[in-house]
Amino acid sequence: MSEPTTHTLAVPGATLHYDVRGDLAAGPVLMLVGSPMDASGFGTLASYFTDGPVVTYDPRGSGRSERTDTTTECTPEQHADDLHRVLDALGVGPVDLFGSSGGAVNGLVLVARHPGQVRTFVAHEPPVAAVLPDRDQVIATADDIYETYHRSGSGPAMAKFIALTSRTGPLPVDYADEPAPDPAQYGLPTEDDGARGDPLLGQNIRTCSAYRHDYDALSTASTRIVVAAGRESEGELAHRGAAGVAERLGTDLVLFPGHHAGFLGGEFGMHGDPDGFARALRDALT
Repeated sequence: MSEPTTHTLAVPGATLHYDVRGDLAAGPVLMLVGSPMDASGFGTLASYFTDGPVVTYDPRGSGRSERTDTTTECTPEQHADDLHRVLDALGVGPVDLFGSSGGAVNGLVLVARHPGQVRTFVAHEPPVAAVLPDRDQVIATADDIYETYHRSGSGPAMAKFIALTSRTGPLPVDYADEPAPDPAQYGLPTEDDGARGDPLLGQNIRTCSAYRHDYDALSTASTRIVVAAGRESEGELAHRGAAGVAERLGTDLVLFPGHHAGFLGGEFGMHGDPDGFARALRDALT
């Protein structure tokens, strides 16, 4: 596959950047999306799909997609509208869509609103809180992470995020009373550098998991929806969210190799099982 070509698209409140690998006219397009993860996280996974065109993009506020508005937070509706506009700009028929984490949340909103744009949607580990028995604790913790970020910076906030997302099983009702994790135990900075532009901690953390999806629209959509989760992340928040979404849709949860980011092949210093993950994704798309 040739090197990707980069394109820009002005949308309300942002300028989006997206990359195209291959010839868009050569067959069904596979679009790979994350949130807040940008296109740089999909290099390895895209390399397994050289038999067709692949599109990746940076969500608003992440990577190269700079925001032009003055608000601090983004909603899944905004991200879904961005995806809708990118697909319109591509000028192709219905695409196959893979969404990871927040990208899966945003993809669910896209499919509920614009099902004609997506042929098959694989939603991998959407961290949806509303389907969980501990939804109130999860949403309250996300709010606390946001407040911690704006009060104390990225280190303390990210430590709380890691503690939340790596914990197995439902959060206890007194989770908020547990001692805050030490950023140093995760190799995170303990001093506040003053930056407040992190797309996860400052932009998406409160709106992503708390979003309440339209399961009636999803159940009747023309899009074929596959909900997936990593075998190694069982019990964790995003895996539990995926299982809850699958149950609401009346479909089986499909297990993929690896963990929450099982498709990574060294991006961000992380290694999953990209070989196995790509095979599982190809199977899910057929």
